[in-house]
Amino acid sequence: MSPEDKPLNAAPAPAENTEEAKTPAEIRAEIDQTREELGDTVEALAEKTDVKAQAKAKVEDVKAQAKAKVEEVKAKAAEAAPESPQEGVQQAQTLVKQNPKPAAIAGVVLALFVLWRLLRR
Repeated sequence: MSPEDKPLNAAPAPAENTEEAKTPAEIRAEIDQTREELGDTVEALAEKTDVKAQAKAKVEDVKAQAKAKVEEVKAKAAEAAPESPQEGVQQAQTLVKQNPKPAAIAGVVLALFVLWRLLRR
C-alpha cells in the first residue's frame, strides 16, 4: 500500500526505529515544548485578530512619520532662510541681478496698482 492509498484519518504507523523508546521525562519535555509553541501561536493569532490594537499601532506609525517629516521640513526651512534681514536683502538683490525681467514686471504692476488706487479716490 503506497502513502497515497492510506486514508487521511488512519492512525500513524508505529515507529520503525527499534532503538530505545522515549523515557517519560523526554515525553514530558516534548509536551512542554509543544505547549510553549502552541501558546506562541495562540498569542500571534490573538494579535492578528485585535483590530483595535492594530489601528492604534498604525496611528502611532503615522504620527511618528509625520513628526519626522515636520522635523525634515523645519531643517530645510532653517537652511533656506537668511540669518539676518541684511542677508535676505542681499539674496534678493543677487536674484534680481541674475534675472531682472520678473522684478521689472513686478515693479510695473505695483506702480499701475498704486496709480489706479490714487485715481479711484
